[in-house]
Amino acid sequence: MTIADVAGTILAVVLVALVAAGAVPALVALFHFLAIPFHAWRNHYGKARPMAPRVAIVIPAWNEGLVIGTTIDRLLQLDYPKDRLRICVVDDASTDDTPDVVRDRAARHPGVVVHMRREQGGEGKAHTLNHGIRMLLEDDWMEALLIMDADVIYRRDSLRKMTRHLADPEVGAVTGYVREGSATKNAVTRFIAFEYVLAQIASRRAQNVVGAVACLAGGAQLHTRENLEALGGAIDTTTLAEDTVTTFETQLRGRKVVFDPHAVVLAEEPPSLDALWRQRLRWGRGNVQLTIRSRRIWFRPSRIHGLGSLAFGLSWFSVFLLPAFMIGASIGLIGLYLLDSDLAAVAFRSLWVVVGCAYAFSMIFAAQLDAEIGRIAWREILLFPGIISLVVMVVAFYPGLDGWLLSQVGVEMTPTLRATLDLASYAWISMSMLAAWGVRQVDRTRARWLTVPLLYLVGFGPVLCAVTFAAYVAEARRLDRVWEKTEKTGRVAG
Repeated sequence: MTIADVAGTILAVVLVALVAAGAVPALVALFHFLAIPFHAWRNHYGKARPMAPRVAIVIPAWNEGLVIGTTIDRLLQLDYPKDRLRICVVDDASTDDTPDVVRDRAARHPGVVVHMRREQGGEGKAHTLNHGIRMLLEDDWMEALLIMDADVIYRRDSLRKMTRHLADPEVGAVTGYVREGSATKNAVTRFIAFEYVLAQIASRRAQNVVGAVACLAGGAQLHTRENLEALGGAIDTTTLAEDTVTTFETQLRGRKVVFDPHAVVLAEEPPSLDALWRQRLRWGRGNVQLTIRSRRIWFRPSRIHGLGSLAFGLSWFSVFLLPAFMIGASIGLIGLYLLDSDLAAVAFRSLWVVVGCAYAFSMIFAAQLDAEIGRIAWREILLFPGIISLVVMVVAFYPGLDGWLLSQVGVEMTPTLRATLDLASYAWISMSMLAAWGVRQVDRTRARWLTVPLLYLVGFGPVLCAVTFAAYVAEARRLDRVWEKTEKTGRVAG
């Protein structure tokens, strides 16, 4: 065997490995769904019991006049002892009628609703929260702190279902299921609704089983006073992922974080793709910052926390590195095609068979986890990866189907056309992210009426991957870390 033969073999092995790695995110997602049934046994309900600590609710608010009144009114209707509840709105130098709305509620409910004003605002959510937390820690009244967003609507029993877990002294924080609750839904909000089923009811249940939770939802995080004090009495302000950093820091100090899927919280989500992109770019950049910050934790098991376990590490990086897996799969397939087109075809079919089976199982399972969302968003569930990706998947399952379809319209499958279609299918795995970026650009123009059909064509999954890739780029370029507010209208179906 010549040196060239050895080099070719090594290159082929590397390319096959890149293609195989492309299946990792789908297999990890499958693992999550297979772990969910074990939540019936590995959960925290056995250590929970009815408990009503004195809870201070802190709400950061900047120009939230449209939503803050309804939010306070709904909190006052919680199935929770009123003498053990305090609602503190931290007004971040708002320039609309937010102060007037909050003062009106405070006058009607003295001692229960409290208005805290920051005259110098604009520093971001974490700084606003810390202003309220510092004031609340000055006396001994607060036993637990609930951090939420100004537009979030809590169901009557949600706080009670969260506080029950604090009966276990090992628990430092609890989070609930933030459900998409926009009263008027469109394709974007329905995609988000189903994404939340995947990211919360599915993934966080699996994380409960594994013993490490990735993130306390920003709009629903309940902390014990002891946990807050252990964190230094303040929320991290050095990243754009203050909620995720707090989640990690809680567990690193040996306290449990619990996700309760039955504590349901409704939130209005961005109705347009452009608004969603801007929101998720901030989240994505925060995750990049946290991943780097936590580099000494990954895949290093500890008796104190579960963040260093293999299962949690795979869960985190299968999402965080998904764009890299997609690009690697395309490179592997195109490289194999240039070396040996037959081997590329086998690798391509193998990849899509694995991904397709995992996808079908996960989507069908997820649709049952929240039956209402499954009914409302059935179209978005089916088209989550996009029509183009579904076509590519079907052709991978049934080789020659594309040739047969073309023959039905009188088009002959020539060698040149075959090569073009193969290479396009291989490239689409990663180029779908570029297409998703293009859909976002369309959404920013007068032709935004094209956004929905293009979104169905390209898929919501590629959009999320494209945002993650954009977060890589933004952090590499060291762009300003701006906490950009998502505009809300107060139209939440509660």
